[in-house]
Amino acid sequence: MKIFKIFITLMLLLTMTPAISAKESSIAADKIEYMNLDWWGKFGDENLNKYMLYAYENNKDLKIASAETKQAQQVVKLSFSDQLPQLRINAQIGREFTGATTKFGDLVIPDYSQSRFLLPLTMTYEADIWGENYLKTKSVKQRLEMIKQDERASYILITTALASNYYNLIKADKLIENQSKLVDLQSEIVKLYETKYDGGLCSINEVLFEKQLLTMFKEDLNNLKEKQDVIENQLKVILGDRNLTSVERSSYDSVKPLDFPMDIQSEAIQHRPDLIKSEFYIKKLGIDVKVARRDFLPKFLIFGQVGFNAYQLSDVFGSHTFLSNLGVMPSFDLFTGGRKMAMLRYKKYEYQKALQIYEKTILTSLQEVNDALVSAKTARKNLEVSKERFGLEQTKYDLADKKFNIGAASTLDLMKAKEALIISEKSNVSNQIDAIISSINIYKSVGGVDYMQFEEAI
Repeated sequence: MKIFKIFITLMLLLTMTPAISAKESSIAADKIEYMNLDWWGKFGDENLNKYMLYAYENNKDLKIASAETKQAQQVVKLSFSDQLPQLRINAQIGREFTGATTKFGDLVIPDYSQSRFLLPLTMTYEADIWGENYLKTKSVKQRLEMIKQDERASYILITTALASNYYNLIKADKLIENQSKLVDLQSEIVKLYETKYDGGLCSINEVLFEKQLLTMFKEDLNNLKEKQDVIENQLKVILGDRNLTSVERSSYDSVKPLDFPMDIQSEAIQHRPDLIKSEFYIKKLGIDVKVARRDFLPKFLIFGQVGFNAYQLSDVFGSHTFLSNLGVMPSFDLFTGGRKMAMLRYKKYEYQKALQIYEKTILTSLQEVNDALVSAKTARKNLEVSKERFGLEQTKYDLADKKFNIGAASTLDLMKAKEALIISEKSNVSNQIDAIISSINIYKSVGGVDYMQFEEAI
């Protein structure tokens, strides 16, 4: 019984290995902070905020990303389990039949048969003397952090796609409204030209030209309606609800572009998920190199068994049937065909590759931020120009209206001036929404954070 007490004491000591802290292992079930609702609130659109929450609850890509993160958490637990002793019961109940005479020196045992009842509790534990198993768990944790950044990237991608499509849908609504006005005006113009032609006041070519222009306006209207349906269908997919019949949105007159800095500091990229993921990748491979080195060292397996071995069921738990053993089994690979050295070199080369990936990610991130900023500046300039042109067309229409009221201009002249004004307004609408989407692209390029905090020049 003394051996049994020693074995139980050793087993208790081994199972006292510190567990992973809750802070390190837990993954927040609520990822609402990834949505950055405070930033989206700056647009002042209740429908947009509502759909952000709707997508948070229902978007399938976000659910997939969340499931992958939870899977990675379980992989960490699997790796940590290798640092703990393994306990199992290998019970055996059977009937033994000896079919030949057995000799032990001068002792001869004839043929016999008997029952055997074996009830052992088996323990195995690889003593992590070199910390190899601990490093493997640490490496898996870095992998978990990489997957968390993939999940965060999914949130940024989904929210920006949702916002962009939402404002493109508002643009489509306004453009369809304007295009419908153009079709109605051009239809009236065609009627006036037909009347003039009947009275001999214009040529047939003028009538045909106006009819041709009407068909072009109708074609543009059909294309806009198609684009509206496509955008709405895309939004329904992002919102993750197949039963959603329509997407509520604000009117064009209620939207306004956000302000953005003329220059952004290079530190803005430090919040990008791909850059943070690259950093964790370097850390992971640095740990993997250490693991590959320690794989050259010998391993020590502690094993033990305690239980009962009897040949009659009534005697299974008797004192004379007690069974126990305890030992240490060292192992050392003398020759593996160069496998371990190849693995070490492989991890070193992968570490060098990770460093290059990190440098490339920095360059790509800076490029995307600069591209988004240039695009936003261009959108702002185009908006200012289109506003100026729209103002000029408004002035021209007002003059045509005054001339019409005093009899100095015809109805046809007034309608043509109205068409030019609507066409100019369409350009202004497109540039206004493009300016909003450009600010969304800046937000995406800096990693889903408020870019105004990086407004100082580099």
